[in-house]
Amino acid sequence: MENEAVTKNFIEQMIDKDIEEGHCRKVVTRFPPEPNGYLHIGHAKSILLNYGLAQEYGGQFNMRFDDTNPTKEKEEFVDSIIEDVAWLGAKWNGEVLFASGYFEQMYEAAVKLIRKSKAYVCDLTPEQIREYRGTLKEPGRDSPYRERSVEENLELFENMKNGKYADGEKVLRAKIDMASPNMNMRDPVIYRVAHMTHHRTGDTWCIYPMYDFAHPIEDAIEGVSHSICTLEFEDHRPLYDWVVREVGFENPPRQIEFAKLYLNNVVTGKRYIKKLVEDGIVDGWDDPRLVSIAALRRRGFTPESIRMFVELVGVTKSQGAVEYSMLEYCIREDLKLKARRMMAVLDPVRVVIDNYPEDKIEYMEVPNNQENPELGTRKVPFTRELYIEREDFMEEPPKKYFRLFPGNEVRLMNAYFVTCVSYEKDSSGKVTVIHCTYDPETRGGNFEGRKVKGTIHWVSATEGVPVEARIYENIIDEEKGVYNEEDGSMNINPDSLKIQTACYVEPELAGAKSGERFQFVRNGYFCVDTKNSEPGKPVFNRIVSLKSSFKLNKAKPAEQ
Repeated sequence: MENEAVTKNFIEQMIDKDIEEGHCRKVVTRFPPEPNGYLHIGHAKSILLNYGLAQEYGGQFNMRFDDTNPTKEKEEFVDSIIEDVAWLGAKWNGEVLFASGYFEQMYEAAVKLIRKSKAYVCDLTPEQIREYRGTLKEPGRDSPYRERSVEENLELFENMKNGKYADGEKVLRAKIDMASPNMNMRDPVIYRVAHMTHHRTGDTWCIYPMYDFAHPIEDAIEGVSHSICTLEFEDHRPLYDWVVREVGFENPPRQIEFAKLYLNNVVTGKRYIKKLVEDGIVDGWDDPRLVSIAALRRRGFTPESIRMFVELVGVTKSQGAVEYSMLEYCIREDLKLKARRMMAVLDPVRVVIDNYPEDKIEYMEVPNNQENPELGTRKVPFTRELYIEREDFMEEPPKKYFRLFPGNEVRLMNAYFVTCVSYEKDSSGKVTVIHCTYDPETRGGNFEGRKVKGTIHWVSATEGVPVEARIYENIIDEEKGVYNEEDGSMNINPDSLKIQTACYVEPELAGAKSGERFQFVRNGYFCVDTKNSEPGKPVFNRIVSLKSSFKLNKAKPAEQ
């Protein structure tokens, strides 16, 4: 037990203490996104952390939308977030919840604060409110409307609710302390007028609660025991505690903050992604070059790889960033024993085996994954004419080049030994055909009679299937960083997407299903695109190359 306690992160240690001291009977957590965009990899950490804690303590995990700002929220975002959370494997309790389902209770909570002289209606403009708030070095000034009577405030707030005022004309503010060193406690706005149609409540309301007021009430209503959020909300915690205390909730939730997940050289800001979409640089919020969860799913990442990544990152109070290569490491680790290893030629050049019978087709038995025999074998057609990768042939090779060149013998993977005897070129000097001979005694490619250093993969030219492959790189120019310091624009990598249309794959891959993943020998891991593929015409997205620059440190750093 003693060793177990040492390995727990700081949040688990705090929960253990709350349970031990009798402050928590049941652990209840939640994931509370605002439906104003698509989730990204950073949100995955919050989802899996909250869900994991509920699972660990036999508690409850709620899925709830903080839909208190109708100006930016859409049903499209609600649907995408629900899909993302379910895909990650986080199972919520009961039905999906919405902050808008508590609007009546939030209104009553505001009325209660007014009756306690803890809230007042203020006529200052947003600019004046900022001016009166003061600075980090100077205290704020009381609003001239701060001492309105309870009766007047109740009447004005009712009038706000009934639509008698224009947007921004009046707000409801909490009455706390204009001299507080915490700016969030200087009479924050808790309700504003907004004549907007809400995606769920329609035009029922024309006043909406502010996030800092709504969020603690939602948590308290749902019986959330621990409100797990990121570090930027640490300064908001006193206000969170003030709201649940003054409104009078028993067993109030406890807010605990942890460090956000940052990836180097990626775009996560919603307004920047929106610009990439609107400018046509990407083909939507799920473009595989982005790190939205929808984009990672479309590119071919698995829920298991995301969960492995989040676990490796860990839970700390220290803010930091991790390399994208760690995420790539996780998908390689997850797929290396799961994915079938198929042959695909992405930049083909034709090979003719001159001494092989013209009309003959024979089928080679090939293991689906040499490291996982349980995946079985398949039959691959071998013919007189083949395609190999253009980089696997050189007219005048350098030393230690062991692939195909004039006079050299190589092994065709799982097939025969072949020797290059000649080649043809077009008028521009590009090699168009390579002529070889084969040794029929070497069938299977494992002939032990002589040593062959080079092994190359191939696809039958007559039986293979033409497909489109998309090679993705980072959408950001990594040498320049994400943002241009001079004008704030993004440093876009012009080569972030290469579409190769003249690729050839084994015939079996013509029937690959949407979302199915494979390893293409020597070319990387690929996934059938879920957006642009058609039956019998798969489009393959490269998930990740086979080479890794990330090395896992077996000694995982201690969590703080």
